[in-house]
Amino acid sequence: MRRRLLLAAPALACLGVARAKAASPLPVVASFTILADLAQRVGGDRIAVTALVGPDRDVHIFQPRPSDLGRLKTAAAVVGNGLLLEGWLGRAERSAGFRGRAIVASAGIATRTFNEGGITVTDPHVWQDPRNAAQMVATIAEGLVAIDAAGAEGYRSRAAAFMAEIVQADAEIARAMAAIPEAKRRIITSHDAFGYYGARYGIQFRAPQGLSTD
Repeated sequence: MRRRLLLAAPALACLGVARAKAASPLPVVASFTILADLAQRVGGDRIAVTALVGPDRDVHIFQPRPSDLGRLKTAAAVVGNGLLLEGWLGRAERSAGFRGRAIVASAGIATRTFNEGGITVTDPHVWQDPRNAAQMVATIAEGLVAIDAAGAEGYRSRAAAFMAEIVQADAEIARAMAAIPEAKRRIITSHDAFGYYGARYGIQFRAPQGLSTD
């Protein structure tokens, strides 16, 4: 009897390790903190999200470090904004040998364009309109479902609840802005990153610095 237990012990240990690995959250990398927040709300405890560009850092001119490439190499998914907001992200993924799923959060969103220095450019700051942010949440959810079908119900239910919160916030902001005379809805800011927000709520933003800080 003791011999059988001794022989079974390694198999039980391996089974325990396999279960522990199966229960480990999926490593997900987001290009910057806003997308990391969206992904974490959708993923819950099934994922562990790391943002490459942290608070108070510039996503336009970020330069990945070797440690960032290490995170990309082992990531099950990378959540990026797209629309050339993170021009460095594709190069970093290739350098890291990333083999997971690339989730482009802005996919399918109608974009704004305007003239900057004689060139027509696309404004990549789509999340500034909460309706776009809700669509990004849905896109992230489906991206996670594609790599973790077992968690599909949770991803979709958390996404639906989060999208309802965003819709409610959008309505509250719209009511608050409507109380301000349109002629007074003018804001001076440093970086022209609030075009979608301004278009949604009828606010004029003026900034000395254009869409990109590079």
